[in-house]
Amino acid sequence: LERQLLMQNQMRERQTAMQIAWTREFLKYFGTFFGLAAVGLSAGAIRKKKPGILLPIVPLSFIFAYQYDMGYGTLLQRIKGEAENILDTQSSLLELPKGPLTYEDLEKIRRSQSKFFIEK
Repeated sequence: LERQLLMQNQMRERQTAMQIAWTREFLKYFGTFFGLAAVGLSAGAIRKKKPGILLPIVPLSFIFAYQYDMGYGTLLQRIKGEAENILDTQSSLLELPKGPLTYEDLEKIRRSQSKFFIEK
């Protein structure tokens, strides 16, 4: 059981590391897109003298800030802290509908999905 727990923790850590690495890689491409879009929209707003052209920069900046916080900031620590708070103070939110699954529930589901099982 201890080995299984260690293996599950290693898998969770690797998946989290992959998620952070993916976010950092995505941030490189999105940051380039955001920079080019900001320069292009700024140039268009100056050339046409319409400040409304800059409006798309607002949502793009929120996406950029979120991705940066996820890849290099403290977002994961804040998420972890909030998850710990939910576990400690609001555990009733985590209850499954109809309670936890039991072996009997799984067997009923398996039997209902089996084409070859004949109920006696």
